[in-house]
Amino acid sequence: TASQVCEIAEAPGLAGASRVVLASEASERTLRQMNASGELERFRIIQFATHGALAGQVAGTSEPGLILTPPDVISSSDDDGFLSASEVADLKLNADWVILSACNTAAARTGSDEALSGLASAFFYADARALLVSHWEVYTTAAVKLIQGAIVPLRASRLGGDNYGRAEAVRRAMIDVIRTGNEVQRHPAYWAPFVLVGEGGAGR
Repeated sequence: TASQVCEIAEAPGLAGASRVVLASEASERTLRQMNASGELERFRIIQFATHGALAGQVAGTSEPGLILTPPDVISSSDDDGFLSASEVADLKLNADWVILSACNTAAARTGSDEALSGLASAFFYADARALLVSHWEVYTTAAVKLIQGAIVPLRASRLGGDNYGRAEAVRRAMIDVIRTGNEVQRHPAYWAPFVLVGEGGAGR
């Protein structure tokens, strides 16, 4: 995951404009500090590259969530290394696009609920305008290809005046993987878990 976010952050058009948070810094404590200071609201694209947990997969909670780095000694659920859906909903975002580069992030809040009612719904409550989420387990290499292949041309299109939207950017990235990939990469299991939810048209 570290190489994934670094490779995307260093891509043409993004280098120097991103903040990458890795390893021990990639914790709930850091996220809460960024949230409290208002720094989190300044980012238009936010990416989480980590492991997504389905409802009931983490002991002690029935919520879905994202795995972050826990402290050496866990003394509070506010910094236990598990960012639950309800904790996500309490964040203050102003993001055009939140990318959840993890497994099963489009899943339901509970086993009997509808798809997208878990993490996806929580990020919309936190004021994300569009999400890229996954319907099943993802290949790290596929995530890099698809996300970098969507974000970089999208930024270039805005600068060049084409101004197409996120949905079109994701579609083009998927087509590029199919056209240029090997036999494994051309299979839908590789490139198809991700889906755009929310505002997919041209915008900011």
